[in-house]
Amino acid sequence: MTQHSSSIFSDLDHFVTHPRLGGLTLSPDGSRLVTTVSTVNTAGDGYTGALWEIDPSGARPARRLTRSPKGEGAPGFSATGDLYFTSDRPGEKPEEKSSALYRLPADGGESVLVSRRAGGVSQPHCAQQGSTILLTAPLLPGAGSEEAHEQLHRQREEASVKAILHTGYPIRFWDHDLGPARPSLFALESTADAAALPTDSEQASLRHLTEGLGARFGGDVKVSPDGTVALISVVVPEVRAGQRTALAVVDTATGERRIIADEPGYTFSAGGISPDGLSAAVVRSAQPTPQRAPQPQLHLLDLHTGALTRLAEDADLWLTPAAWLPDGSGLLALADQGGRGPVFRVDATSGAVEQVTTEDATYSAVVVAPDGHTAYGVRSSYAFPEEVVSIDLSTGEAARLQNPHVRPELPGTLTEVTTTGADGAPVRAWLALPASASTEQPAPLLLWIHGGPLNSWNAWTWRWNPWLMVEQGYAVLLPDPALSTGYGQNFIQRGWNSWGGHPFTDLMAITDATEARKDIDPTRTAAMGGSFGGYMANWIAGQTDRFSAIVTHASLWALDQFGSTTDLASYWRNELDERMAAEHSPHLHVEKIVTPMLVIHGDKDYRVPIGEGLRLWYELLAKSGLPADEDGHSAHRFLYFPDENHWVLSPAHAKIWYQVVSGFLAEHLLGEAAALPEELGLTAPAADQQPVRGHLGSPAGRAAASVAS
Repeated sequence: MTQHSSSIFSDLDHFVTHPRLGGLTLSPDGSRLVTTVSTVNTAGDGYTGALWEIDPSGARPARRLTRSPKGEGAPGFSATGDLYFTSDRPGEKPEEKSSALYRLPADGGESVLVSRRAGGVSQPHCAQQGSTILLTAPLLPGAGSEEAHEQLHRQREEASVKAILHTGYPIRFWDHDLGPARPSLFALESTADAAALPTDSEQASLRHLTEGLGARFGGDVKVSPDGTVALISVVVPEVRAGQRTALAVVDTATGERRIIADEPGYTFSAGGISPDGLSAAVVRSAQPTPQRAPQPQLHLLDLHTGALTRLAEDADLWLTPAAWLPDGSGLLALADQGGRGPVFRVDATSGAVEQVTTEDATYSAVVVAPDGHTAYGVRSSYAFPEEVVSIDLSTGEAARLQNPHVRPELPGTLTEVTTTGADGAPVRAWLALPASASTEQPAPLLLWIHGGPLNSWNAWTWRWNPWLMVEQGYAVLLPDPALSTGYGQNFIQRGWNSWGGHPFTDLMAITDATEARKDIDPTRTAAMGGSFGGYMANWIAGQTDRFSAIVTHASLWALDQFGSTTDLASYWRNELDERMAAEHSPHLHVEKIVTPMLVIHGDKDYRVPIGEGLRLWYELLAKSGLPADEDGHSAHRFLYFPDENHWVLSPAHAKIWYQVVSGFLAEHLLGEAAALPEELGLTAPAADQQPVRGHLGSPAGRAAASVAS
């Protein structure tokens, strides 16, 4: 598995096939760490996961635990040390294609099939003491039993019925339709005559714990250490298709449940249950309004009385609970902070917060060893992808363990840029510089704008990876403008419901500061962004002609249209009001767009529906200051993916994405004609290509077009 990856940024085939690590689980005795590593599948059209074990002491190399063409995921240790996981391995019958639950015995041997059911399973939840194992899995609403569920599922399959009759909202999420089956929670109960079963399987029955909730079960589950109760999320419908999230306690033996945290105007999310089982770390956040940004706050929830105690009251951080300390004295939490994402310790009595880790990295998962002195986490930064480390909780020192992969060798350096916004607020960014950048050879600049918008450029990403562009000689600026997390509540509020205000002026200020560097060429700059970043790219296009080219991916274009067609319109209604749509919608400034734009959109994107991309493309050609000419030619381009979602995930399409973006930038920033990917069927110059007529103030504006219209 170990891959010497110094060339991954100069070879897209190497880049898309590089192993990708995520998630972490620790056995109850602290002796085994397991993570999931994803690699390109045998068909080459996606990624499959495999479970890998990492030695917590750092002495032994990582070893692979599972192998199957369909892959594995969602690992979790039981109290006895058995490893439960899900896999799409096919069953004995052709129709048995759904994800099933498997168990890898603690004492070794082959994995054992535990539960295979129509429609599959989602996630095991194992108690760290006792025998309780819960399982989330989809259930058809008309089924009163597993047998009825299987029969209904088979009827739909045999009749090729895909239709869904909805009675509520939402009806889809990110890239998939919701329903008719809905997430449900079951208790796993073993049984019967094991001697009558094949040696590689065991019988398990499922006892329904969320009966009657239907679509109101939110899917989140936290099991108490002793397995007697679970804390689950419950969706509470509100008027006008709104909703909030509450929390309920479920008795895992009887199925009895009661709402423990619910408050109009607020939403709750569950963290882990304390070692003594009496309380849980939860996040309570006021639902946003157009006047007020959300402000998640960490609390301690008494699981008997429902009383809430505020923790970390003096910390201006959006803390997410990650893991309790074994003695219950406190917990570890994660939060964005100044372009990083450290681990914090929160005292369960005083609520005091102490930063634990200090390196330039962001943690996505943390678990704690039974002795309470060591933690293990998954961290990354813009200098390296996800890796598993041990953390000395007394010193905060983190040490890289023996991981399944090596760090890629970067083709440049990472530094920071800071400036002051128009209102005096500090603004910072990461700047990835090619090794060749110098006063004598200044690099062209790419301004990359993050999505969210409540987000931060503080961790590695395989999509929008700056080092691929640095390898080509570009400097890549990764700024955190107003609305970014990790800079305090006021920094978010200053851009709230005013996306074209301080977020825009912050981006221009940090670009000015970067272009003032002697190793940057200010005459060759492009702006790029996806999702909210795509909104900002569109907004920038209508506000200034300073950029030589603009790339806009999965972007919001017409806010009046987006608000009611996105998958979670009820949320965006609370964030974007009519004034925002009237004053800050990019489509209102289409006539002022004179910069060549590359529009990218996937048809399976439900968060920013394809209608945004279609309308943007038409209006660029019909109404912009750089429209299609009398022969239908245009400097703009539209890269369309019929079967991709918000991110463009398949390896082949990721390569196409980077190749087309690189070609478009080379054309407009470098004045170079770049070949298109052969897979587009356009390797030869198109007969209708014409010279670019855009942005004549830059070298790119005078370059010949090389991308087909």
